[in-house]
Amino acid sequence: MTAPRDTLASRRTRANGDGTVYQRKDGRWEAAGYVLAPGNTRRRVRVYGTTRKEALAKLTEKIASSNRGLPVPSAQGSVAAYLTYWLENVAVHHLRDTTHTRYTTCVHRYLIPGLGKKKLAKLTAKDIRTWLNQLRTTCQCCTRNIDARREQPRCCAVGQCCRKLLSPLTLTYIHSVLKSALEHAVREEELPRNVARNVRTGTPRPRRFEPLTAEEARQFLTAAQDHRLHALFELALHTGLRKGELLGLRWTDLDLDEGTAAIRRTLQRTAAGGLTTLPTKTRASERRIVLPTRCVQSLKLYHEQQKREREAAGTTWQHDGHVFTTTQGRPIDPTNLTRAFTTLLRKAGLRRIRFHDLRHSTATLLLEQGVELVVIKEFFGHAHIGVTATVYAHVRIRLQRDAIDTLSAALSNSASKPPCAASVR
Repeated sequence: MTAPRDTLASRRTRANGDGTVYQRKDGRWEAAGYVLAPGNTRRRVRVYGTTRKEALAKLTEKIASSNRGLPVPSAQGSVAAYLTYWLENVAVHHLRDTTHTRYTTCVHRYLIPGLGKKKLAKLTAKDIRTWLNQLRTTCQCCTRNIDARREQPRCCAVGQCCRKLLSPLTLTYIHSVLKSALEHAVREEELPRNVARNVRTGTPRPRRFEPLTAEEARQFLTAAQDHRLHALFELALHTGLRKGELLGLRWTDLDLDEGTAAIRRTLQRTAAGGLTTLPTKTRASERRIVLPTRCVQSLKLYHEQQKREREAAGTTWQHDGHVFTTTQGRPIDPTNLTRAFTTLLRKAGLRRIRFHDLRHSTATLLLEQGVELVVIKEFFGHAHIGVTATVYAHVRIRLQRDAIDTLSAALSNSASKPPCAASVR
C-alpha cells in the first residue's frame, strides 16, 4: 500500500533554487534540484527517500555542498577502472619507474580485488576501513592462492592455515597508495573529497635493522678480501652508499687523485627497461663525498684488474664506463650483487642481513665515534636532518645512556678524581 499523497501544507510553493519534491507512483519520494558540476557548470541531480523528509534532507545536503563550492561527483565508473586509468595516465608521469612498479603491484594485488567492484562515487570511509580490517586478519596464502602454486602445499591445501598476515607497514603502504589515487580524483573534480583520508591505520613500528658491529664489520671485510668485488664492499661499508648508487658509479665520477666521488645517478632494474640508469633518489642524494684512503687504493687496484679483464674478454667486452661491472664489462644486476653479498656473509660466519644494512652499519659506527648528526646527513644524502635523527634514534639513545653513565661514574668518584681531570671531547 502506497503512502498517502502530500498534504496541502507540504505542497506550498518552494523558493527559486530549492528544487522540487514529489511522490512517485511506486510510493518513494523524489527530490530534484540544480547543483554545481565540474567545469563550473550546473547539473540537475535527483535523490530518493522513503519519506518526503528523507528525500528533502538529501537534496538539501547536496545543495549546501554545492553552495560551498564542492561539485557533485562525476565519476560513474568503478574503483578498478579509475585506478587503472590513474596508473596508466597519471602516476606513470610523476613517479620513478621502481615506485610505479610497486604501485602497480599494490593496485593489482590488493586494491582491485578488495575494492575494485565498488562505484568510485559511492566509495565511503566505512568501505575502506572494513576492507582494511579484513585484509589485516586474512591469510595471504589463502586469499592469493599461493599454496596452490607450491610444489608441496603446506597451508590451505592441506587444511593447516599458516596465518601469513600482512605487516602493519604493508597495510599503511596500501592505504597510502589508495589515498594518492583518490587525491588525484579530487583534483580532477571526479570526487568531492578524499574519503581515504578519514581512515586511520595507525603508525607502524619502524622497520628493524641489524647493523654490523665494528668487530663484525672487520670480519666481513676480511672475508671479502679475495673477492672480485672487494673494492665495492669496502666502499659500501666505508661510505654508506646505496646499492644503486654503487652500481651506477662511473669512472668519470671519481677523482682518485683528490680522493672524491660525485654521486649523480643510480642503477636499478625496472619492469619496462631492464637495467636502467636513473637520477638519484632525491635532489639531496646528488652529492660529492670524500673517499677514505683505503678505498682509493682499492679502487686503483680494481681499475688495473678491470683492464686485465678487458684484455681477456677481447671483442666480447661491452663497457659503458661503469666502475663495477661483470667480467664482460656489463653493468652488474642488483639481484646478483645481493647473492654475492649473502654468500660473503655465510663465508664470514655472520648473520644474514640486507645489503642496505651496510649503510645503516656505516651510520651507526659514525655516530658511535662521535660524528655529528649534520655531517652524517650530508654524507648520506638525506633530504632533511630529521630523517637521519629518526632512523638512528636508537643509536642516539644508547649514546645518551653511555654519557649519563659516564657522568654518574664521575660524580660517584668525585672524591678520588677531580672533575677537571675528565677529558672534554
